[in-house]
This record gives sequence, structure tokens and C-alpha cells, in this order.
Amino acid sequence: MKFSKLQATGNDFILVDGRDMERDWAKLAQAMCQRRFGVGADGLLLLERANVADLRMRVFNPDGSEAEVCGNGLRCFVKYAIEGGIVDKVALQAETLSKAKWQQDSLWLTIETLAGTEEAKAFMVGNKVTWVEVNMGMPRFESEQIPIKEEVDIIPILNYPLTLGERKLSLSLLSMGNPHAVYFVFEPVVKFPLAEVGPQVERHCMFPQGTNFEIARILDKNKIEARVWERGVGETLACGSGACAIAVAARLLNYVNNNVDIIFPGGTLVVSWDGKGGVVLGGPVEEVFTGEWLK
Repeated sequence: MKFSKLQATGNDFILVDGRDMERDWAKLAQAMCQRRFGVGADGLLLLERANVADLRMRVFNPDGSEAEVCGNGLRCFVKYAIEGGIVDKVALQAETLSKAKWQQDSLWLTIETLAGTEEAKAFMVGNKVTWVEVNMGMPRFESEQIPIKEEVDIIPILNYPLTLGERKLSLSLLSMGNPHAVYFVFEPVVKFPLAEVGPQVERHCMFPQGTNFEIARILDKNKIEARVWERGVGETLACGSGACAIAVAARLLNYVNNNVDIIFPGGTLVVSWDGKGGVVLGGPVEEVFTGEWLK
């Protein structure tokens, strides 16, 4: 089975064209994502035919669970589809689909996910995709949309108290198609014990489907430094939907402007949100290598 390895600000993924293939994808993700016995990745991305978009993307975490959506994964997926010629073929062959729109230096396409249909714009240098922006849609704030078990009267849910033993956290809770809990700190994020606290928040009984957990520190009105503990993965070098969640929470708390750089250990993502429409995520993408899975 042929695959490609791509990364976006250090968030790395294995991509497979599964349009004419049947596998136990959950089991395969567990094997391929292992960093010592497999290829090594933060997730397995599967390209499939779509019903309501140009293409469909499925996301499998290293533990075999399937995620609703993945921002950096979407951006890698777009590069993989365009540079592999898959988008062009879809646009020419599938009359019922939205059809990809070629422009002089960019390409628009739509991707179907478990969280809904996302629209992406790829910026081209020659025949290479170097930067991808994705409209991640509207943030969701209702308890059942995140979801959380408790009904909360105040929407959006900002500075929600969560106690973990002797540690007290003040969380902003929302969904970007997947659940997020954002915790703002005042000291450098490198000092936060994420490996200890991350799993506790992820699996807390308050979150019936688990949650992604981000810690963030405001640097100024246009910059935030952050780290993330991803549900089903662990700490990663960056997270696209996590960056969106951080930017939304920070703007609602009046910490930042509409456009903000989210600085992760793996690099910087750019997030734009006007408080009304969809959240736009942008950043660089890179192909690392291609290979063949022999098992």
C-alpha cells in the first residue's frame, strides 16, 4: 500500500488514497502511526470519494479512534490531493460535485468530514502547494454541541472552573467540530506540566467524548504562545483546530484582535475570526516522504 507523509507546523500525518481500497483503518492507524515500529505520525488521513463535496477526509488517531475533523490534517490533505492530481481528476469527472475552481495562483476545493463540509484554499508556487487556508466553520458553544455533560446557562462557556485534585483550572469550552478546553496561563507554556494534566482533562468525566486540551499565554494583541494535548494522540507540536479554539476563546475574552498568530513548538499558525462568521486557519504545509507499507 502506497502512502505519503506530510507535516504542517510539526503536526505530521500519513495520507492514503482509499478510494478503491478496503482495510481495517482503525487497526492500520494503530500500526502505522507508531514511531518506532511503524511510519510514525499524529494520525492517519484517508482520502475517499464524497457525496456533497469534492473529496472526503477521514481522520484516525494513533489509538485507532476516529476524529471528527483535524485542521492541520485538512491542510495536508489539500496538498496531497492537489499535487497527486486527484483534485483535477475529480473536477473533470464528477459532474455532481461542487468542482474545484482553478485560479492563477490558488485552488479552492471542498472537503467532507464527520464535522461537516469544510472549504479550503491552496496557494500555489508553480505546481507546488506551499500554504493552505481552511474555513473551519462557526465555533459551537452549546453544552450538547461541545459536548459536556453539565448544562451551563451562560453561553459561551468562558472561565469554567474544573478541579483536578489540588489543581484548579479555569477553562474556556467550545467545539470546532471537535471538543476543546482552553486554559490561559501567565507564565511561559513550556513550564506547564502538560504530560501530567493533559490526560486528566482529556478523560475527565465532564467530557463524554473526551476533549482536546490547550494551554495558551497571551504575548500581545496579535500573538499567543501555546501547547496542546490532543485527544487520542497526546502532546503534539501543533494543532489546527486547537489554534482556532484558542483564538476564539482569546477574542471572546478580549485578549486579542481578529487576526492572531498562534505560536506552537512546531511553528506558527495564523487564525482569523471576526466574531460572526467561520474561523479561518492558515499555515505552511510540506511533504516529507512517500513510501510503501509492506504489512
